[in-house]
Amino acid sequence: METLITMLQLPRNRNLGNYAKCGHPTERKGQKLKQIKVESLCTEEERLDPSNLAVPKPEVTRPEFDSSLCHIYLYPVQTLDCRKKELKTVPGNIPPDVVKLELSNNKIKQLQPKQFEDIHDLKVLNLSSNGIVHIDPAAFAGLINLEELDLSNNSLQNFEYGVLEDLYFLKILWLRENPWKCDYNIHYLFYWLKHHYSVHYTGLECRKPEEYKGWLVGKYVRSYYEECPKGRISVYPETFEQDIDDEWERLKEPQRTAKKPGVLVTLIG
Repeated sequence: METLITMLQLPRNRNLGNYAKCGHPTERKGQKLKQIKVESLCTEEERLDPSNLAVPKPEVTRPEFDSSLCHIYLYPVQTLDCRKKELKTVPGNIPPDVVKLELSNNKIKQLQPKQFEDIHDLKVLNLSSNGIVHIDPAAFAGLINLEELDLSNNSLQNFEYGVLEDLYFLKILWLRENPWKCDYNIHYLFYWLKHHYSVHYTGLECRKPEEYKGWLVGKYVRSYYEECPKGRISVYPETFEQDIDDEWERLKEPQRTAKKPGVLVTLIG
């Protein structure tokens, strides 16, 4: 502050000095900085030893995991059970060696980025019955060993691009009882599942809009491309989801359109 006041008192900075005014403390509020006497800001002892004026920065600590909210079971696998605890966010400092994490029946409305990134051994994650409305694309970052993810009975309408990209070994995905909205934003989830055909999933059914209510998402996507102008037929998907089982939704490949014969032209110069 002493350096700033001295600088403002120089003649060449007189215009700037007219605008720089005190905000705090109250007794100096509105006073021009260039009019303040530096020696009045601190005692002689404080001026000789500036360290006396330093305000220590508070330590930034991550809140410790409150074990009173949840229970840890070691058999048959290490499980952290946080069901029905009125949680509004994912607990911090979850033990890194947890294999199964139960977070169902809470009030977690949104999943923030990298909330599970330190739980590398996690294989089962239950987030059902929370009323989740949004999942950040980086929410599941680090869960490379996850095998089962339960997102049933929430308020999800679609997935943003990237939400599932870190789930390399996912085997089971529960999606039932969500108000899936069948518009272009649902395509990412459908095509991710189509290309990861080893993932078993349930409940991907249109709830909105009314004209598609009850349709399988695969049927909606197929109709989306059937309604496209002829100029866009080149992007027509090769495979579509078919409902061949009440429990698991699988993929079925329809007949492929015949390729047009090519013409080879040779130029002789």
